[in-house]
Amino acid sequence: MSELHAFLGGLITMGFLLAALFFLKFWKRTADGLFLAFAAAFALLGINQALITLTDIPVEERSPLYLLRLAAFLLIIGSIFLKNRRAS
Repeated sequence: MSELHAFLGGLITMGFLLAALFFLKFWKRTADGLFLAFAAAFALLGINQALITLTDIPVEERSPLYLLRLAAFLLIIGSIFLKNRRAS
């Protein structure tokens, strides 16, 4: 992996983890579970990106790593669904 790919992967990881921290801050302020779910989802996305960047797994064999990304998106969809269901 080139140095540029490693650098950009680190930037993306940092962005995901920073977004998770912002959502944690909003959760502490409002105690709304939606913000906690978003924080957990962005943390999962950051871990996924870090694993892709730091491991030397060939592209063809990275499929199991994307299950973390699937879990993050399912967490977001499920929390939005629950939030809308409680509101109505």
